[in-house]
Amino acid sequence: MTRNIKRPLAMGLACLAATTALPGLLSAQEITIVREVDSNNYEPQKSTARAAAEVLFMIGDTLVSLSPDMRTISDGLAREWEVSDDQLTYTFHLKDGIKFCDGKPLTAQDVAYTMKRWVDPATNSPVAWRAGVVDDVVAVDDKTVEYRLKEPFSELLYQLTQSFATIIDKDNVEALGDDFGVNGFNGTGPYCWESWTPRDKMVMTRHEGYNWGPAFYGNDGAAHMAKITWQVVPEENTRTVALVTGQSDVTQYIPAIALSQMRTQPNLEVHRSDEAFWTYFMGFKIDKETVSDQAVRAAINLAVNQEALAEDMMFGEVEPAYSYISQATLDWNKDLDDGLLRYDPEKAKAILDDAGWLPGPDGIRQKDGVELRPLVYVFGGSTWQKVSEFVQAELLKVGINMEIQTFDATVAWGKMATQEFDVFAMSYPYISAGDALNLYFRSENIPTPNRMNWDDAETDQLLSEGKAALSAEARASSYGKVLKKVHDAALWLPLYHEPMFIVQSAKLESIAPHNNYGAGLYKGLGLKFKE
Repeated sequence: MTRNIKRPLAMGLACLAATTALPGLLSAQEITIVREVDSNNYEPQKSTARAAAEVLFMIGDTLVSLSPDMRTISDGLAREWEVSDDQLTYTFHLKDGIKFCDGKPLTAQDVAYTMKRWVDPATNSPVAWRAGVVDDVVAVDDKTVEYRLKEPFSELLYQLTQSFATIIDKDNVEALGDDFGVNGFNGTGPYCWESWTPRDKMVMTRHEGYNWGPAFYGNDGAAHMAKITWQVVPEENTRTVALVTGQSDVTQYIPAIALSQMRTQPNLEVHRSDEAFWTYFMGFKIDKETVSDQAVRAAINLAVNQEALAEDMMFGEVEPAYSYISQATLDWNKDLDDGLLRYDPEKAKAILDDAGWLPGPDGIRQKDGVELRPLVYVFGGSTWQKVSEFVQAELLKVGINMEIQTFDATVAWGKMATQEFDVFAMSYPYISAGDALNLYFRSENIPTPNRMNWDDAETDQLLSEGKAALSAEARASSYGKVLKKVHDAALWLPLYHEPMFIVQSAKLESIAPHNNYGAGLYKGLGLKFKE
């Protein structure tokens, strides 16, 4: 792919502008946000989709919040908190006057219920590790919560800012049963659930009386918008047209090819943030017949030209990735810098030859009668379709015929929790090595999000040591050893590191991308039309 496809895109904009119809503005207080994919559900402790976080941050609240600098912990439902000297007890003091969307007051009992449900094995949360090793969560009184750990967890406050820690209503959970987060959600956020049509749109309305948002917003009252519609638009050209024509007012899902054009549009603003990290990769299920061979996994890494992917397909708007996390991330192991696998197709061929994977009559490599045809599961939508086809073409050059199967996001998460595939495509946010490594490489997280089936006792031990470390040096040492192990094993094919882009109507006040879990609009309290 080359940059000459800019011309057909421009022609496509002209054509689509006349034919595309998306929900437009109904009043000055309503906006439509276009996005590429939907979530599988909106249950905080169950979904790891960015699409879920985008909504949950707006219809719910967490005990503490993450400031836009992605480093400072700010107020949330809690106005203040204390941490014991042994770092085992966190005491949170709730703000006054907090109510759920149905009018019911929030109490410390709701917080305790949420946290206990999160870590309850019966909940089967794929992100229970983010809550730490919990001893108990106790409502001391209606406004005070004691969060007790069995061992220190240096990143607990950060994890409690995530959408997974959204405080929920026990009555709502019990009333909806399996439909909780599917047919409704009673939260305390600045917006309230109105309706969800899977694969189409999520509609939310302003939570009147809301006045407990994080202080960094500078908005001590309710949201400015009366209604927000999150519209799913898989086609990237259609999303671009929606912004240009004013059918949508803001999105973070503009294709790289269109960003330069968006910057020249007088009715639009483009904002970029590098304050957090988002990485695209493909992971290998290491007990599958072909990709169980470390030589195959290493060869795949060497066969894919990440620089060409970043420059030609993503138009220089992203950074080619050779590491599983950005090398600018907290606790990255700098000793790995010179040993990362980089593009070298001839070396890839030699490794495969030495491992006995030889070209067959059709050029596809085989060994002991088994052909190198790994099956990859990817999300539907234009981004992963293009990226996976690029990887497929690169691998074919060295004799590997990767087969691609796509799924809509509402079913993809379930499919990726199975053992049916050899490779999976994923992208994810993080702010530290520990955040990333604890998510993907703990054995207890098999089959998801540890879809590689990486079951290594030393890794588990090092991750536990890193989580409980009381010094930055000890934490970095533990996580650095894990980084070396998983890179040496070639468990992933890293593709690119993506900054956060938000494209917005110039009619809106300028939006600072937030980045918490990649949900660039965070709580939506900054969404406001210019006066």
